[in-house]
Amino acid sequence: MAKFRPLHDRVVVRRLTGEEKTAGGIIIPDTAKEKPMEGEIVAVGAGARNEQGQIVALDVKAGDRVLFGKWSGTEVKLDGEELLIMKESDIMGVVEKAA
Repeated sequence: MAKFRPLHDRVVVRRLTGEEKTAGGIIIPDTAKEKPMEGEIVAVGAGARNEQGQIVALDVKAGDRVLFGKWSGTEVKLDGEELLIMKESDIMGVVEKAA
């Protein structure tokens, strides 16, 4: 991927692929699939400034798996890869891996 650094409190997210089959084994065609609302953070900005002018770092980092709203972010294509750019506030939470 080209070197891309989001500004302020924005993050770049790679959508994780959705399920190809239902629990009953029925294959879902691409046209009927909902876009997944889970992704992996590719890059993060330095943070937003608070009222005192200090930069507040983001709570997420590259590599985190996150959940976000269905309509969150702006879709972009970088080096042929479809990615999302969104503000950190559009992210609902980080998916922690079980130990």
